[in-house]
Amino acid sequence: MLIYNVTINIDESVHDAWLGWMRDTHIPDMLGTGKFTKAKMSRVLVEEEMGGLTYSVQYSCRDQATLERYYAEDADSMRADGMSRFANKFVAFRTELEVISEQEA
Repeated sequence: MLIYNVTINIDESVHDAWLGWMRDTHIPDMLGTGKFTKAKMSRVLVEEEMGGLTYSVQYSCRDQATLERYYAEDADSMRADGMSRFANKFVAFRTELEVISEQEA
């Protein structure tokens, strides 16, 4: 399993609107692509020098081939929606994580 992690620093002036959009629209749309099995959104508990609030959204994906299909078929339109709504109000970076093991208490 892979995790497609998106870390976003969002400007406080649009934070509430962005958070609502993420919860109600963007994350459901990402899951709606059929490429991800679940999503987890977390707030990063660190104060950024540049200001804003930072979040990590982790999308679970079956394998690299499925993630590559997301990049080819969906990524541009999914990213464009956020850019059109919150242009110049956020920075984001993406990482791919391979799950080695998972344990619960």
